[in-house]
Amino acid sequence: MTHIDAGAELDPVHPVPPPKGRATGLTSAEVAERVARGEVNDVPVRSSRSLGEIVRANVFTRFNAIIGVLWVIMLFVAPIQDSLFGFVIVANTGIGIIQEWRAKKTLDSLAVIGEAKPTVRRDGQAAEISASEIVLGDLVELGPGDKIPVDGETVEADSLEVDESLLTGEADPVIKKPGDKMMSGSFVVAGGGAFTATKVGREAYAAQLAEEASRFTLVHSELRTGISTILKYVTWLMVPTSIGLVISQLVVKDDNFKESIAYTVGGIVPMIPEGLVLLTSVAFAIGVIRLGRKQCLVQELPAIEGLARVDTVCLDKTGTLTEGGMDVTELRPLNGSDEAYVRKVLGALGESDPRPNASLQAIIDSYPDSEEWRCTESLPFSSARKYSGASFSEGDGTTSTWLLGAPDVLLPDGDASLAEIEDLNKQGLRVLLLARADKDLDAPDVASGTEATALVVLEQRLRPDAADTLRYFEEQDVSAKVISGDNAVSVSAVAGKLGLPGAENTVDARKLPTERDEMGQALDDNSVFGRVTPQQKRDMVGALQSRGHTVAMTGDGVNDVLALKDADIGVSMGSGSEATRAVAQIVLLNNSFATLPSVVAEGRRVIGNITRVATLFLVKTVYSVIIALLVVCSQVEYIFLPRHLTLLSTLTIGVPAFFLALAPNKERAKPHFVRRVMRYAIPGGVVAGVATFVTYLLARHHYDGAGAREAETSAATLALFLIAMWVLAIIARPYTWWRIGLIGAMGLGFLLVLTVPWLQDFFQLKLVGTTMPWAAVAIAAVASLVIEVVYRWVDRRFPA
Repeated sequence: MTHIDAGAELDPVHPVPPPKGRATGLTSAEVAERVARGEVNDVPVRSSRSLGEIVRANVFTRFNAIIGVLWVIMLFVAPIQDSLFGFVIVANTGIGIIQEWRAKKTLDSLAVIGEAKPTVRRDGQAAEISASEIVLGDLVELGPGDKIPVDGETVEADSLEVDESLLTGEADPVIKKPGDKMMSGSFVVAGGGAFTATKVGREAYAAQLAEEASRFTLVHSELRTGISTILKYVTWLMVPTSIGLVISQLVVKDDNFKESIAYTVGGIVPMIPEGLVLLTSVAFAIGVIRLGRKQCLVQELPAIEGLARVDTVCLDKTGTLTEGGMDVTELRPLNGSDEAYVRKVLGALGESDPRPNASLQAIIDSYPDSEEWRCTESLPFSSARKYSGASFSEGDGTTSTWLLGAPDVLLPDGDASLAEIEDLNKQGLRVLLLARADKDLDAPDVASGTEATALVVLEQRLRPDAADTLRYFEEQDVSAKVISGDNAVSVSAVAGKLGLPGAENTVDARKLPTERDEMGQALDDNSVFGRVTPQQKRDMVGALQSRGHTVAMTGDGVNDVLALKDADIGVSMGSGSEATRAVAQIVLLNNSFATLPSVVAEGRRVIGNITRVATLFLVKTVYSVIIALLVVCSQVEYIFLPRHLTLLSTLTIGVPAFFLALAPNKERAKPHFVRRVMRYAIPGGVVAGVATFVTYLLARHHYDGAGAREAETSAATLALFLIAMWVLAIIARPYTWWRIGLIGAMGLGFLLVLTVPWLQDFFQLKLVGTTMPWAAVAIAAVASLVIEVVYRWVDRRFPA
């Protein structure tokens, strides 16, 4: 039996022809003909929106439409300085489009790097191509972990088992034989084979399912849901308030028509939190760009937020805590077996599997194939059964059947070899048992009554960054659970070397209760689990979620797919199987477990900072509604022109919010976004609105004659600015040098407007006398004190 390197079969530069008797696939001419007819796998791009969609999403919004109409009106009826709010919206929209376009390019470039490349057979040669290059009639080769990219019909099957649970809900793998249908979106769990593509592109089953659900919508985003809820409430407040304001200013007051319109628009515009959605999008987009620089592909945007909310991380040992490769360190013959003969058996077993896993690859590297042995039947490794096998016709004409897998699965309880294996496992070594079977390979009880022949001792390579990453999660109160299909003692030893708390108390998953609540309790009480089956991994994720945990699952093998799909956040290694990368929301293309803290930190930055700036925006909305209602009820002229509120918004919200939204923030993500924002926004906005209106009424009583309107507005603007600055000072805590500098710069900007003559004229602001300006300062000081007291009371009474 000649050894063919499995890796070479997938190499597009040095393709290897398939053995005689196998289908040769399409010819180059047939491929070209199908491409010309458009029979190619043209599927929707998952990673990002198109440029047109980005522009439409940022330009054609409900609030942009309202502001756009008001802007056009103001351009006709008032000086240009009263139309500044429109130019600010144009600039904000442009920033949003540019940042999301940058994020799209980052996502698309990373998606190309992480793209799975199916193997097709053309002109009799196997080669890797992009999934989008598959044409109708292509012969697609399959191996363990491969995701089936298009619909088709099975042509070749070598113990081929396919998991269709993500499509049909059927948990058990389906054994495929020639002529059976293949469904795109399913994945291979064991064996290998090939199928002919019968439906490609949007006609494929999975593509039809994913057409609407694939773009950034599969992960629940409390942040975006919360903002949508807030905007809905804001709309309900705006409509009646705006109607009342229009009537009071245009009908009740017999004022100059153009001036009345200007003041009316000045009352409506600040009710709209127009920058909130923009800053959320920008924060997410910059988060994607930052993570992209660390080779982290975010396949669903809210996953950044989701991982920041995670309180439990389930880790698969192999490929996550340990590196993918292994080394054979020792071969221990059992029961008087001849070591030279055992080496021949291991060499033949390695050759029998064209797509070896990491353990078998280590055996292939250590024991060369025996040319005179011929494989007559093979049983690929399965995570569910924990062993693989093959039958051989040996050189002398005799036949034999061998199994290679987990000793505690293949050996009966109480076997003398188990104690020896236990000692090796306690050292963190992985041990495989080579056993001779006396039954046919396809017998359901082939593993019973086997004869132990040798132990193969493998050393796993610990990831150098794994210990630091586990320590980070411990410091952040994120519980780490190691769930592995390996021997429980071996898993415990590896976890112990990495310093995982509770590693010494390892649970054999075969002894776990099946009832969800009891399983959840066991998971809460312990940290390390061995001999976990793929279905158990899925059940464990569900049990943790049922107890209120937000669960992230990391993995790289086909046995992790179901758990990754069910977890709140699925994280796959870039070197993982095609199926795991397809279902994960986050793919670590650099295969570095140490990247996870960066993702958590980025999510916390986004959530924490958006919560801060949302409070700023909504305080403005609340005080604008309060002032408008008081104006309507008292039947006085509206206080501000649009230019005044543009100035206030820029200095107390717009500029500070931009810097605060992008600042570092390590605060742990907290739930109930809407409640946490509104508990500050409502009292702060009500106090600011009432205090501003009181200042305005006092100014109306104090001033009379020419210039009274400007003096009244200036006093009210001063009071509102000082109160809004105090809210900003509260939101900016804890203070750093740049935050203090930011607050100081905004105060200096307003001072310049009040002291520089041309700025006074431009914004129509001028403080008259000393009595009323100092009265405004006093009212602002009292209001700020009230806000401080209320905020502290809210923190104690309604902790987040």
